[in-house]
Parts: sequence; structure tokens; C-alpha cells
Amino acid sequence: MRLATWNVNSIRARVVRTVEFAVRENIDVLAMQEIKCKPEQFPYAEFEAAGYHVVAHGLNQWNGVAIASREPIEDVELSFAGMPGFQKGYDGPDAPLEARAIGATINGVRVWSLYTPNGRALDDPHMTYKLHWLDALARYTETELAANPELKLALVGDFNVAPLDEDNGDPTIVEGVSTHVSPAERAAFGALQSAGLTDVVRPLVPTGYTYWDYKQLRFPRNEGLRIDFILGSSAFADAVSGAFIARDERKGEIPSDHVPVVVDLDLDPVDDDDVPMIFG
Repeated sequence: MRLATWNVNSIRARVVRTVEFAVRENIDVLAMQEIKCKPEQFPYAEFEAAGYHVVAHGLNQWNGVAIASREPIEDVELSFAGMPGFQKGYDGPDAPLEARAIGATINGVRVWSLYTPNGRALDDPHMTYKLHWLDALARYTETELAANPELKLALVGDFNVAPLDEDNGDPTIVEGVSTHVSPAERAAFGALQSAGLTDVVRPLVPTGYTYWDYKQLRFPRNEGLRIDFILGSSAFADAVSGAFIARDERKGEIPSDHVPVVVDLDLDPVDDDDVPMIFG
């Protein structure tokens, strides 16, 4: 199975190139973020014509997540347990949930398409929300894997964190001043790994960015950020056989400012006990 994640930055504006990419690269499951539409506005027809089922979650023209799959989509959830909400000026624990998470099971793999809050500024309430959101995601992950250690779990999407110094090539993103690289954000991302997840792409693709701002020629200068990830449980990581970052998708007409991140999975490894013995 080939799984990809892509912050498409408006699926209605980029449906043609999104579907073309999925078909050209033989993507079986595509997790999308920032679809920027309600489910009833999603361009299902283009995906269905290419052989994909789609589930989408969006509340307005902001945020929004979706999953497209060639295989049946089961057990859909629109938020993970404990996920906090946000509303400007609202301090209560029951703030309305945003459309930032959708989970589904596909061919035995539990996939979550996630759009982590941006944070906006180090002293902004949205940063507190971002850290709470990531903390809740780590606690959810820890609980799920404690209950089912063999679960093939994949948390994929735009995490809005550059966890390592080498993941930041944008000269305007500075620790102590900017979001995405603060110690608190990096610690929150690290907690996901402590909860039992692995960045399954980095061992195979150790360098490379996944996002370039539209301004200041960031892409031609390769001044980007690595903020889109595929994090997997041990059982998921064991199935990974390849990975790549589709950098060329940042080129061409009306590109997203993010590019797809892709992994190949071998979900049916050969059992040695089933291999016929050959005697000389």
C-alpha cells in the first residue's frame, strides 16, 4: 500500500493536480489537510472518477481534513479522544472543536489525517492551544498503543513543527522569536515519539523540506521547512519499505505551499514458515 499526506491548501482550487498526482504516483491512500471546505463542498466526483472513496471533515472555509482511498474506508472518526477545541476569547474546557482530525481504518491500518494548530505567535492563545492539542494527541496515542501494541497506527499530516535545526531553512524563522521551532513545540512533538511513534520517513529521506512560503522566492532559494510527517507505531514502521518527498509538486501552476510525503508499506510480508523448503 502506498500512503501519502499532503496539505493541499484548498482542495477546490487544486483538485485537478491533487488527483493527477494520486493517479500518477499510484497512491492508494491520500490524507489531505487544509481542504478549506465543508464536506458538501468537497469535489468528490473527480476523486471517484479516478477510483477513490473519500471521507471529509470541514466546518467552514478554514482548516479541514480528508482521506481518499482506493480501498474501503472503515471506522471513521472526526476527532481523537481528548482533542481540545479553540475559540478566540473563550477560556473554557469545552471550546468548540475545529476540523483538524479525521481517522479511518484502511486495510488494517489506522490512519489519522491531522492539521496541527499553527500557534500564530509565541505569546498568542493559539500557541497554548497548539501545545494542548499536541499533548492530547500524545496521550491518545499512548493509550491506543497500550491497549493494542500491534496496532498499525499512522499519524500523518501537517504538524506545524520543525523538530530539528536542519528542518528549518527559512531565515525568517528564528528560535526565541518564531513559532514552529520553539523548545516547547519541539518537546511536544518529541512526546509523540515517546508515546510510541517513529518518523518513518526520515531514516529513508534524511534531508529535505516539505513547505516553502509563497513569499520572498523561498522555493527557488530552497528556504523551506520540514513540518509534514508520517509518524507510525512499531507495527506500522516495520511495514515501511520505501519513502519519498514529492518536491516537484511545489512547482507548476497554482501549487500548494506544501508537498506530499509518501511511504510504501508491505502489509503482507512473507512468513518464513510458509516458504516451501528446497532440498538439494
